[in-house]
This record gives sequence, structure tokens and C-alpha cells, in this order.
Amino acid sequence: MNRKLNKRKRIALVAHDHKKQELIEWALYNKTTLAKHQLYATGTTGTLLENALDQPVNKLLSGPLGGDQQIGAKIAEGKIDALIFFWDPMEAQPHDPDIKALLRVAVTWNILIACDRATADFLLTSPLMHTEYETIITDYSTYLNRKV
Repeated sequence: MNRKLNKRKRIALVAHDHKKQELIEWALYNKTTLAKHQLYATGTTGTLLENALDQPVNKLLSGPLGGDQQIGAKIAEGKIDALIFFWDPMEAQPHDPDIKALLRVAVTWNILIACDRATADFLLTSPLMHTEYETIITDYSTYLNRKV
């Protein structure tokens, strides 16, 4: 099964509290490129990004209040093409299961994922980021049709 990503990607931007400033700095550095895409973000991160970038951001709930799950649902529905998630490896989060679920669904649906600034830079500057692209999605029919 394939899914076509349009030239204008739908990018979800998420950051833990201790990584919000780093994500804002990264987004400002990449402001021109990000302006070519449709942005989504969880709660506070979305407001901070919208103010810093002076461009609209589709804001969802705060991560701990369900925003991570909202993004995961959009990924599963084919409504998010890339996930930039600056998470804090040094700080346990009360919603760690939601975070793990978000990363799992992103891998399941074979979307672009960056969890640190270097990877986000490589992802955003890839020539493929600025063209249509067909991604291959694993066929899970055997899994779905198994007898329990």
C-alpha cells in the first residue's frame, strides 16, 4: 500500500517543556522553509510557534491532555506527513505511555520522524521534502485478520 505525500507537507511539531526553546530556535532558523508547509502542534508549543513564526499553526490540546494522541490519530488517518518531536531524554514525563504510542504510530504509518535538531535539519533540507513523494506503508492485513 502506498500513500502520496504532497509537495506541501503537513508537519506536526511537538516539544517537551525543557525542549520548547530549542524547537522555537530551530523553527525560527527554518522559518522560510516551514512557511511552505502546513504546521500542527500541541498546546503551548503551538502558541509559541505561531507567535515566533508569525504564521498560522493548527493547535491541538496540550500533550498531557491528549494532544499527543490527537496527533497520533491524525497520523493514522493520513493527515500528518512528518513529526518533529523534540523530547527530553533526561526527564521522565507523566504521559510517557502517550509519547511511546505516538512514536509507535508514526513508525507504523512510515511517516518522517525527527527527534533531535540534527535529524530535523537533515529532514527539512532533503530535496524529497519539497516534492511529491510516495511512501510505502506496510500491509498489516495478516495482522488484522489473525485469529485470536
